[in-house]
Amino acid sequence: MLKPWSSAIVVFAAAAAGTLCAAQGAPKTAWVGTWAASPMVAQGFAMRPLTLTTLRQIVHISNGGDQVRVRLTNAYGTDSLAIADVHVAVSAGGSSIKEGTDHAVTFGGADSIRLAPGAEVYSDPVPLAVAPLSDLAISFFFPNQVMRAETYHQLGLQTNYQTNGDQASAATLSDAVKINSWYFLDGVDVPAVEGSRAIVTLGDSITDGALSTPDTNQRWPDLLAARLKQEHSLENVSVLNQGISGNRVLNEGAGPSAVARIDRDILAQDGVKYVIVLDSINDIGRLASRVITPEDEITAADLEYGLSQLAEAAHEHGIKIYGATLTPYGGAGYSSEKGEQIREAVNQWIRSSGVFDGVVDFDKITQDPANPTKFNPDYDSGDHLHPNDAGYKAMADGIDLKLFAK
Repeated sequence: MLKPWSSAIVVFAAAAAGTLCAAQGAPKTAWVGTWAASPMVAQGFAMRPLTLTTLRQIVHISNGGDQVRVRLTNAYGTDSLAIADVHVAVSAGGSSIKEGTDHAVTFGGADSIRLAPGAEVYSDPVPLAVAPLSDLAISFFFPNQVMRAETYHQLGLQTNYQTNGDQASAATLSDAVKINSWYFLDGVDVPAVEGSRAIVTLGDSITDGALSTPDTNQRWPDLLAARLKQEHSLENVSVLNQGISGNRVLNEGAGPSAVARIDRDILAQDGVKYVIVLDSINDIGRLASRVITPEDEITAADLEYGLSQLAEAAHEHGIKIYGATLTPYGGAGYSSEKGEQIREAVNQWIRSSGVFDGVVDFDKITQDPANPTKFNPDYDSGDHLHPNDAGYKAMADGIDLKLFAK
C-alpha cells in the first residue's frame, strides 16, 4: 500500500548540471551505468497526460549484476512530479514480466517520491539479479494529475506501455496502449565489479539508432555492448547510449546541444571511462536550406572547436574520448555541396588533429567504395543518411576493442 503523500521524499532541483540526489541510507556501493537515455523536452502530442496512469518501460541493459538501482528524472518539468509504486522486474516480452522477479523500488525507504522541477534521483538498491544484455521492465504509477509530461527520450525504438490505474506490479498489463518513448526514466545502474567501466556514446540519431528495427536492439551502441561481452577482460565494460535524434554540437535542435550535455550526459554517468562522440551532421545539414539564425551558418572550424570542448572536459576528468568520423550523407534530404566540404574537413581534422585519444572511422566503414560521399548501398536505410541494421552492425564491428583496454 502506498504511503500517505506526507511521507514521500521531496527532491529539489540540483544546483548544477549533472548533480544527482542520492537515495537516503543507501549502502556505499560503487556503481556503474548499464543503461541510459538522454532526457529532452517533450513537445506537442508527446506531452501526454498521465493522471492515474501506469507506465511500464522496457530497457535493454549491457552489464548484469546482483542489484540494480533506477534513476528517475524531472529534468524539463515545470511542475513537481509525483511518482509512486515503482517496480522493476525482468521482462518476459510485451507488457509481461518474468515470474518471481518483480521487486518494489524505494527511495530512502519510501515507496513514493516527489521530484521538483529539474531534479533527478537514484532509487535505493534493489536486490534483483539481472543478466547481461537482458531486458528489464520498469513500472511506476502517477497518483496525481500530470497534464504535461515534459521530460522524455523521444526515439526509444522500444515498445513501452501505458495503462489506466495502478498496475505497476501486475504480471501483465491490461488494456495497455503502446508508446515508443521513455518518460521520466534516464538510467539504470548495477554494482561495479572487477573491470567494470562504462563507455558513453554521445551523438545524434545515428547513435540513437534511427531506422533500425524496433524492439531488436540493433543500434550500434547495443551491438558494441554485445561484442564486449564476448571479449575476455572487456566483459564488464558497459555502453551508455546518449544519442538524441536531431542533436547538434553547437546549437539546440531536438534536445540540448552536445556541448550543453557535457556535465549531465558524460561526467555524471556512473563509472564512465570512455566517450565515443559522433555528432555534427545535423549542424552541417542546416546549411542546405534551414539556416534560421546566424548561428546556423556554421563552419568546419566552429564544429572543430565544439568537439574540442568535449575532449577538453573529458580529459580534465580522466576520461578517454574517441572521435568518430561523420558517416556519408550524399543524397540525403539536407545534403549540399558546402555541407559535404565541411563534413570532409571535419573528418580529416578528427583523424589528424590529435585532439582525441583515438579515432573510430565510421566514414570509411560505411561509405560506398565507388562513391565515398554516399552510403554503401548494403548499409543504407533508404534515406541516404541513416544506416540500416546491417550498417549499424558494420559500425559496431568496425570499432577496435583495444580502445577500451585499461
